[in-house]
Amino acid sequence: MNFTHLERRTFLKGLGAAMGLPLLEAMTPGSAFAASGKSAAPVRMGFVFLPNGVIMDDFQPFGEGTNFKLAKTTKSLEKFKNDCLFITGLAQENGNAKGDGPGDHARSAAPFLTGAHPFKTSGANIKNGISVDQAAAAQIGKRTRLPSLELGIERGRSAGNCDSGYSCAYSSNIAWKSENQPVAKEINPRLVFERLFGSDKDRDNAAGLAKRNLYRKSILDLVADDAKQLQKRLGKTDQQKMGEYFASVREIEQRIARAEDDAKRRKPSFKTPAGVPRDMTEHLRLMYDLMALALQTDTTRIVTFMAGNAGSNRSYRMVDVNEGWHSISHHRNDKKKIEQLQRIDEYHVKQFAYFLDKLKSVKEGSGTLLDNCAIVYGSGLSDGNRHSHYDLPIILAGKAGHTIKTGRHVVYDKWTPMNNLFLSLLDRVGAKVDAIGDSKGRLRGIEG
Repeated sequence: MNFTHLERRTFLKGLGAAMGLPLLEAMTPGSAFAASGKSAAPVRMGFVFLPNGVIMDDFQPFGEGTNFKLAKTTKSLEKFKNDCLFITGLAQENGNAKGDGPGDHARSAAPFLTGAHPFKTSGANIKNGISVDQAAAAQIGKRTRLPSLELGIERGRSAGNCDSGYSCAYSSNIAWKSENQPVAKEINPRLVFERLFGSDKDRDNAAGLAKRNLYRKSILDLVADDAKQLQKRLGKTDQQKMGEYFASVREIEQRIARAEDDAKRRKPSFKTPAGVPRDMTEHLRLMYDLMALALQTDTTRIVTFMAGNAGSNRSYRMVDVNEGWHSISHHRNDKKKIEQLQRIDEYHVKQFAYFLDKLKSVKEGSGTLLDNCAIVYGSGLSDGNRHSHYDLPIILAGKAGHTIKTGRHVVYDKWTPMNNLFLSLLDRVGAKVDAIGDSKGRLRGIEG
């Protein structure tokens, strides 16, 4: 049975809503699948930033190449071992003081994706560098509705002193559009959802958006007529994929609604913004779910996520850590504090594993969404106690369209520029960039 070919940028539309679609077989000619045996999906790129470093002895794998074992902290990635490249030896050399004195936490976030040394100031004259995600967005962002998506879980400030004379802009952002223009992140899941699925008119009209939220139960109601017409044109496999996609969207809507209801019931003294879940695990997972949706629907191909601002001092009672994260990162080899930090590290890796599970569950062509991604997870510090900016804890998840050989632990010299990796990833998403930060060429060996 022949079905009408769909363009990749097909949207379902309704009153004040535009809903992107996952990659369907109807969007790719059958001959292309038969000829290549691979998905024709685009390569997506993402970056997850972890503040305060990690306990490296429990993070780095044992062994090299394909003959390696995961350490205690990363055990939750065992089922994704063959989907990841574990990298040892990368550095952000411009995180070092270079005569500027203390401020290593600000200098862990600011150079994380830029490879630049931030100008030390707490005033408006900030200066950093263009980040890899924005370098990509400048070239390929026009192919999607959103050039890039920047998320986090802690509200940041754009002014003031946050770390030993460094502006809060350095600690609160990893995405930089230009040397003096950070790209603010969004921490409210409701606002992220509206950005992904609401119309431009609604995003610019707060009153209209509030009215729509008052009357609607789900974005799926608004695009129902369009969806019914589309279903008639799809084959059985695509109809099943659409059903799974709609169920995923509706589940996220329900979780956001529950979080907002919970926020309304809180005591007035609780300062968390409305719509942000009180439960940190739910907050993290909602943001990971939204990133997965954004990539699945090709709403954007570039995402960044801060799992905490630089120097974050949140407590982690869910893993029995009542002291602040930053405070105990200066453990001075105290065994109890090291054990607490390891539990925080392990907790965050488990949330990252949740994200990878979401990506891998989405089928694209002969593979999965994860196969067509390159997601960098790591920190701008290795040892948070010493403020080390070399030998960083880095995991690269996804095969970038089968151009990266995963299932390995690759070890480089400990001062190898992380920006070499970024150049290699820029190539894979189709952005032509000759240099970024202190890069010295493409990172060899990730292709196998």
